[in-house]
This record gives sequence, structure tokens and C-alpha cells, in this order.
Amino acid sequence: MFEQLGLIGCGLMGGSFALAMKRAGLVQRVVGYSKSPSTTERARQLGVIDVEAPSALLAVAGADIVLLAIPVAATEATLKAIRHLVTPKMLIMDVGSTKSDVVAAARTALRDQIGSFVPAHPIAGREVSGVEHSDPELYTGRQVILTPSDGTHAAHVQRAEELWTRLGCRVSRMTPETHDAAFAAVSHLPHMLAFAMMNSITHQEHSDELLALGGPGFRDFTRIAASDPKMWRDVLRANREEVLAQSRHFKNALQQLEKAIMTDEDPALEDLITLASHTRAHWRMGAQRNRKDEQ
Repeated sequence: MFEQLGLIGCGLMGGSFALAMKRAGLVQRVVGYSKSPSTTERARQLGVIDVEAPSALLAVAGADIVLLAIPVAATEATLKAIRHLVTPKMLIMDVGSTKSDVVAAARTALRDQIGSFVPAHPIAGREVSGVEHSDPELYTGRQVILTPSDGTHAAHVQRAEELWTRLGCRVSRMTPETHDAAFAAVSHLPHMLAFAMMNSITHQEHSDELLALGGPGFRDFTRIAASDPKMWRDVLRANREEVLAQSRHFKNALQQLEKAIMTDEDPALEDLITLASHTRAHWRMGAQRNRKDEQ
């Protein structure tokens, strides 16, 4: 399907994409670049990429597909760095967790080549990072959201959809704004709450003793707090308005619970817990299986 993948960012997400493409027979050669030369070298040693590139620009030279697997804050600078080698036939995608900022960055950086860019968000990941954790199964069975801009060529959107489908993904489309509002609720705020939960214990006396008592429930609730700090710093800042709006909803719900706890005879506390329990019991992730590595 593709002759050469130009991979910019050889970490977990990018490395897993390259391995999945290779296993599916969808690409003949992978040329990779990472900001850290040692990462690029390690990716080659592990067979994730075939050729090391000394720059992002050279990683896309001769490529017919390019994947940006980088922090969302680096999107504009990276696209500007490769713009001179972008062609109308080249498919460019990203895997960022926010989309409005990414689309705006692409418009600024790519200008008349914006038609080649198909923003993508695979709903996959793990709390570990690094090319050594790359897994060709990472995307299997997962959702991928495409958020094409008005200038994206329809043919490239179709190619992107076919590609992700052949990697075993369920593909859907939405606007960047709808995407960011939705994922502020179901992904970005939950990460922020997990970070806050861990910090609330860390700042208490005898925090080590408290953490030693944590069981499976605490483990599951806080698992995503171990996610990559730089990535999530960028995500929360990039989507700050939607995240803060969801935070206000959460604060209201928390205040309702606190108020109900204060009233011994009022049935409100059990009612609120029942509502949450019923909603969670009938929820199915993407109408498919629930996997613990969801991000």
C-alpha cells in the first residue's frame, strides 16, 4: 500500500504504528527520526525502523506516508521543518490527543499543502513510554478518530481510513472541536484527576504508608497517573478551555456528594452512588471490549 513511511517520533505510539504497518505488509521501508539520536538508533536496533534519519526533513524525503508521533506542542515547528518536501500525493497524519490546536498548526505550517494532512487520534496507549515498549498489537481493536479540516483532500481521508481499518481499528470521523470537547470529558479530565489524586496523597504525612495500603481499586483508579508528564502537560494546556469546563462539572458533582455525606438521614447519598453505579455497569467502551491499557 505504501513504499516508504517517514516516522517522526520513534516512541511507543510511532514505533507501534511502524511495527503494525510492517506486520500487515502495508509498507516496504521505514525511515525514522527522533529528537534524541539514541532513540532513533535504538529504534533501528529493535527493527522498528529500517533507516535512521538525521532530521525530520530527511525522514520524509521520498516518503509517501508520514506519521507525526510527537508532543502536540511540537506540531507546527515539525510541519514547518518538512513543508518543502511535502507533495500532494503524500499522506501525513499525527496521533495527538488534541485536534483543534493541531489543525490550526497544520494550517499555519503547511499552507497550500494542508490537503495532505489527515489529523488522527488513535484511542490507544499505555502508561509506559519509549520505543522499547513498541507493540504491533497496540492499535488492534481500538478506535481511531479522524478530524479532517475543510482543506483536507477527500482521497487522503479515504486512504487514512482504509489504512487504520487494515491495522484492525474502528475508524470514525468528527470535527476537531467536537473531538476536543468529548475527550476533555472522557480522557483529559480523568488524567488530571489521577494526577491530583496521587499528589493529594504524596503531600500528606506518612504518604508511603498510605500508598502501601492501596489495593486493586486504587491501582486501577490511578494507573493513568503514571503517563508521560510532558505529553500530558501539552495536552492539558492545548485543550485547557474544554478541560476546565469539564472540571467545573466534576466539582459540582463532588460537591453534591459532599453535601449528601453531611446529611445522615437523607437518601441523596445512596441515590447519587446508585446513579453512578448504574451508568458504569451499563457502559461499554466503544461498544467493544474493555481493555485496561485504554488512554
